[in-house]
Amino acid sequence: MGNLTQFALVTLTSVLFIVDPIAVIPTYLVITQGQTRDQRAGTARRACIAAAIILIAFALGGTLIFQMFGITLEAFRIAGGLILWVVAMDMLHGQRSTQESRPEIAEGRAKEDVAVTPLAMPMLAGPGAISTIMVLAGQAKTVPEKLAVHGSIVLTMLISWIILRVGERVVLKMGQTGIRVMTRIMGLLLAAIAVQFVITGTRDALKVLFQ
Repeated sequence: MGNLTQFALVTLTSVLFIVDPIAVIPTYLVITQGQTRDQRAGTARRACIAAAIILIAFALGGTLIFQMFGITLEAFRIAGGLILWVVAMDMLHGQRSTQESRPEIAEGRAKEDVAVTPLAMPMLAGPGAISTIMVLAGQAKTVPEKLAVHGSIVLTMLISWIILRVGERVVLKMGQTGIRVMTRIMGLLLAAIAVQFVITGTRDALKVLFQ
């Protein structure tokens, strides 16, 4: 139970920090500025549902993808750690350019429905989140661990939906500076998780190599 609790906690924090819904708020408000409050609520709901479906699909299909391309879990864990490191460094600078590029934001402002793209993907379920989920799903060997991965996705998107719903109030309370501070804190914690991914992947790869 102790190992399961630790795995579930690491999984939830990893997914929540990489999604970082607080940092999505400013862009979400910009690309939905022409919508009413009810329309914004609908957009947030559809985006979180779509992002959850995307991440669960990669969690379920991760092993198959590894087998198709002949990729070992150890190699993908190292690659995932390096991707997380890049995202974490971006977040430490108070930015999310790896998930929210300027062309995507501009395209989002021009679209009538922004729920699936760019809000669900890549802003909520971006490359970092997808690679993290695939690594964690690959590590999950038992049914409770697999449920922990899927539960973490659902819980993260539920938290994201709540945060987006109160987005305007969050911006008023925290301001852009407060949001950047939170992004930097999450980036620091994400950097530690990224290093752990690389260390674990390297250690397991060496074990396989010298068996």
